[in-house]
Amino acid sequence: MLIEKLSGGVLRVLTPLGPRYIRPSFRQRVYLIWIFRHFEILPLQVLSQRQKRLIDSLCAEQHFISVPGLEEAPILGTVERRPPVEMEELPPRRPMDRVSEVVRGLARGAHQRP
Repeated sequence: MLIEKLSGGVLRVLTPLGPRYIRPSFRQRVYLIWIFRHFEILPLQVLSQRQKRLIDSLCAEQHFISVPGLEEAPILGTVERRPPVEMEELPPRRPMDRVSEVVRGLARGAHQRP
């Protein structure tokens, strides 16, 4: 399987438009095999700057291959290149008045004990 990946593996990039497949050069395939040595899928955010530059350059060069050529091409790895999910900002929490009263009462009681 490693020989097959070295000789003709492709990188799968998950985009908002769906998966795209890129056929990297031999040197890039060696590096991608090393990047994906422990994982099949990695989000772009966990990659180093050097690794991100490689993925960005591969996508910018658009060495995408068509789907019919994928039957014989093993997948080197999959990069999730999707926009980050935006989290809704919640209003600031205020302390509960009842809890604050209980804490103050306990503190007063602790100071009054001999």
